Amino acid sequence: MHNASVITMLTLSGLGEMANHRLLLFVLTFLCYCVIWLVNVTIIVTIIIDKNLHGPMYIFLCTLCINSLYGTAGFYPKFLKDILSTAQVISLTGCLAQGFVLHSSACADFSFLALMAYDRYVAICRPLSYHSVMTKRKIIIFVFFAWLIPLYLVFMSSITAPTSGFCGSHIPKVYCVNHLVHNIACTVSLAKVIIPAFNYTFYFCHFLLIFWSYLYLIKTCKTSKEGRRKFMQTCVPHLVCLLTVTGCLLFDLLYMRFGSKEISQNLQNFMAIEFLLIPPIANPIIYGLKLTKIRNRIFQYVSGFISQ
Repeated sequence: MHNASVITMLTLSGLGEMANHRLLLFVLTFLCYCVIWLVNVTIIVTIIIDKNLHGPMYIFLCTLCINSLYGTAGFYPKFLKDILSTAQVISLTGCLAQGFVLHSSACADFSFLALMAYDRYVAICRPLSYHSVMTKRKIIIFVFFAWLIPLYLVFMSSITAPTSGFCGSHIPKVYCVNHLVHNIACTVSLAKVIIPAFNYTFYFCHFLLIFWSYLYLIKTCKTSKEGRRKFMQTCVPHLVCLLTVTGCLLFDLLYMRFGSKEISQNLQNFMAIEFLLIPPIANPIIYGLKLTKIRNRIFQYVSGFISQ
């Protein structure tokens, strides 16, 4: 029989050896967060103010960048505060809220990447029906549900997380996730198994949709030089972003559930935050450099600003 206790504050894993270099860590983290804001806001503003970039692909890219700002806002401000604090603590309510933001952002990433894959499939494999399929009304509906479904699924996971009867108060990570909150509960909830299993299955179907889209894209594009050019121009950036997001999330998920606890705290912390560091910076840079319209427009803005 476990001794349950009422807990309102939780402790997060420490900074390890980096605790002796708090100022350096704070500066580097703050610079990374500034870069995330710079590259994502640049893409967002460029797409918003240029009417020529109001096509489906660019709208989905804009929402992907907005989602990056939403997800990183759930981590970096709290982490920057923790770096300067002697104890890394968080309230139970704050822990669940942080888990909700990070989980929903990660799920929304997959939703938007699936939409972008579908958009490329229709544009390249069904070009004559593209404008009738990807209408403004349908784009609004797609974006609405790409936000709503992840928020709803993660909300259901969050409200079923235990709020009392804990046998511990330590979260072995630099941020909160629902799985670890369930782990410190004295009793095993059925929701801990059913809801994550449903969510994983749902987003695995996203992966199957993307895989199916790329099968048809490759089959269509390899038959002509123009098709291969379109694939390299618009599909390769999406594929790189997809692999980056999937790799970072899978690595963190698999390590959290099956990884060894014998490695250093610093390495554990890096593996925990890589999906909050690499995709938010890499995705807008990859698209900004590869998509000609966005790249040219950004260069025009920068050269115009410098010449003033």
